[in-house]
Amino acid sequence: MNREWKVLVIMMALTVPSTLTLAGWQESTANYHRTNSGNSTATGISEQKAIIIAQQHFKGRVLAINQIGHTYRIKILSDQGAVQTILINARDGSVIVAP
Repeated sequence: MNREWKVLVIMMALTVPSTLTLAGWQESTANYHRTNSGNSTATGISEQKAIIIAQQHFKGRVLAINQIGHTYRIKILSDQGAVQTILINARDGSVIVAP
């Protein structure tokens, strides 16, 4: 990917969240976009705990978190501009996929 495309992707990643409605944002926890309906699974870990686990593997700003079944999908933007997706088991907090 050439430099212009990288800059465009980073700019889009930084500006798109600001255009979303506040209904999808939880301002008090890290300004990340939530795409699931709850804060935790009935017998599992919370979104906040999943974020902490993900950030132990990849430092950066959380762009989005969503839960599909028993898996949290967390997107993190590094200080260098790389976006990484980390999958966390929502039941026990184990890392499914990390960089």
